[in-house]
Amino acid sequence: MKRIVDRLPHTESERRIVRHLVIRDPNCGVSDEWVTPEMIFCRQLESVVLSGVTDTSDKTIVRLARENSNIQGLDLTGCKYVTDVSIMELVAKTPPLQWLQLSGVVLTDASVSAIAKTFPKLVELELNDQPLMTAVSVRDIWSYSRKLRTLTLARSPQLTDSALPSPIKTLTPQPSGEKPLPARPHTWLDQLPPLILRHTAIDLRVLDLSHCPKLTDAAVEGIVTHAPLLRSLALAGCPNITDKAVESISKLGLHLGNLTLAHCPQITDNAIVSLARSCTELRSVDLAFCRQLTDMAVFELASLERIHRLVLVRVPKLTDNAIYFLADHTPSLERLHLSYCDRITLKSLHHLVRTCKRLVHLTATGVPGARRTGVGRFSDPPPADLDPDQKSVFRAFSGPNVAALCKFLDKEKLRREQAEAQNIPFIARSDDSMDLY
Repeated sequence: MKRIVDRLPHTESERRIVRHLVIRDPNCGVSDEWVTPEMIFCRQLESVVLSGVTDTSDKTIVRLARENSNIQGLDLTGCKYVTDVSIMELVAKTPPLQWLQLSGVVLTDASVSAIAKTFPKLVELELNDQPLMTAVSVRDIWSYSRKLRTLTLARSPQLTDSALPSPIKTLTPQPSGEKPLPARPHTWLDQLPPLILRHTAIDLRVLDLSHCPKLTDAAVEGIVTHAPLLRSLALAGCPNITDKAVESISKLGLHLGNLTLAHCPQITDNAIVSLARSCTELRSVDLAFCRQLTDMAVFELASLERIHRLVLVRVPKLTDNAIYFLADHTPSLERLHLSYCDRITLKSLHHLVRTCKRLVHLTATGVPGARRTGVGRFSDPPPADLDPDQKSVFRAFSGPNVAALCKFLDKEKLRREQAEAQNIPFIARSDDSMDLY
């Protein structure tokens, strides 16, 4: 199996034997005008990744579809010049694909429906950043693509509850007699009936519906009913999600390993308590910007034996008690994000890095205690796109810097104890010296 990465084939021999063409680096110098003729000469391709060729055109994809009868997977992430024209040609000419990544390729419902109906063997389908995709085509994905293991529909603002399976299995007939007139729907999409499916998505393991703001608790209930074996679920940026949705997620039990609920402001401690006690195999939980959560939620999450990643960015009610409890009860913790948690002090962070031996990444940007003299020198460099104020409070400690920070804070603690023993004022230092003056 010949695999070529971030370049095009140079010789006729390479063109004959190449099976996998991967161009992910946008700086590799490959442009669409060079890729197009290669689609004619490389006729044994099984997978093509063109996410690094941002000017990929419909002409290239049409030639690929017509000349390659062995193609199994295609990645066009970020290829904004690709349209429905080439996708329709792909559907018409290629054999059933097994994976397809079209995030950032703006498609209409017609193309998405055609993909779902024509490629029944799809195992992975990525359709993020689709401003024109509606419930009509997504319903076809649930109905026809029954072998999916990964489905990502993030940042698709038109999606509503009617795009997802209904938790009910049969329609209940309406009782006869007088009944009030229903509310007039805003659009014809609101008239879609519930999506009632006779099958279950037993193969689906990864589902991403982040930043689909119209989804509600009913959608989550339908997802859990239809896909009971989910391992990873992302619902970040769905502001209508409440505790009821988290209670539905809790039904996934031991199957759930990764959960993202960032920017879901209505979630409270009660939901997290139920989640932690039901889904005991959770390994990664993201609760950033869930402002109603308190230390109680962290106490419950700390009881998870396998938890290794926890995101608590801008959860303002957290205190040192939560950090002490995490440090003492979560030896498996590897990555912790605590940025902009204003009530956390450096003392609790010191206890955390000293106690959690597996901790390899800690973010404490905007935490007042992390601005202490000398702490900043152990931080990773701030991203270049931050403004000066943001760079001044940026604190992220990775790898060896976590141990170095712990050693520095141990030294400063010892200096403080020596200063108190000698009854002299303690002055914080930014270097590694033990001098008290």
